[in-house]
Formats: sequence, structure tokens, C-alpha cells
Amino acid sequence: MIYGRCAACKNQRRRCPPDCIFSPYFPPNDPQRFAFVHKIYGGSNVGKKLQQLPHYVREEAANNLYLEAKCRIQDPVYGCVGIISKLYQQIHDTQIELAKIQTQIAFHKLQNPQFQAEKSNLNFLPPQSNSMEQFQWPSQATNWFN
Repeated sequence: MIYGRCAACKNQRRRCPPDCIFSPYFPPNDPQRFAFVHKIYGGSNVGKKLQQLPHYVREEAANNLYLEAKCRIQDPVYGCVGIISKLYQQIHDTQIELAKIQTQIAFHKLQNPQFQAEKSNLNFLPPQSNSMEQFQWPSQATNWFN
């Protein structure tokens, strides 16, 4: 049990009841957590949403609301989608770089036939899949930015 008022009740300047819906998810030692959620969604809306959910998913919901609110405050236009898009771009850029390096290796193998004899000593990396089917790029998924 958390003693004293939770961050939500402190923020809203009210007494924290023993059955406060916010206290398990917005502890008094992290007031910024509720401040972000309150700024984006509103305290009353968050309280209603948490009450509608079963007890076993409330903590996950509060964590997700906090993460999404924090991302929206940091990037008001794209929020979490901006982070996801950047990660997809990093994956794409890394795969292009990997393909370039694999092409260079193949070129050097053709230029240096003795490399084939030494190949057995270099089998410490697992073979890479060139299949792009395992990834779904944003352009193939829902168009987020249009």
C-alpha cells in the first residue's frame, strides 16, 4: 500500500481515498508520470478508462498511456509513430549496408581465389538470410503519414 497521496491526487489537489483508481499506477514518487498522462488525455478520462478495464490489465494500460503521452509530448506531430518510423528506417538502412558489405565480400572472393581455401577458418558467423519477406515496411502497411 502506498502511503500518502498518489501523484494523481496530488496533481488534482484532492484527498486520496483508500480505493483510489490511480494510486497503484501513479505513485507519489513519480509525479511527472501522471502529469504527462493528464496533459494528453485528461485525468478524468484516464480514471474512467482504468475503471472500465479488468484489474489484470490496468497496470499495462497505465504504462502504455504514460509511454504514448510521453512520446506525444516529445514529438507532438507523430508521437509513438515517429519512433516506430525511425526504427523501420534504421532497419532498412542497416539491411542496405549489410547488402553492400555482402556484395563487397563476394567481389573480393572472386578477386582472391585463395580466399576460398581459407573460408573454412572463417565460419564463425551464421549464414544471413536475404529474404525481406519477414519484414513488413511502413509503405506496405497502413499509410501512417498520409
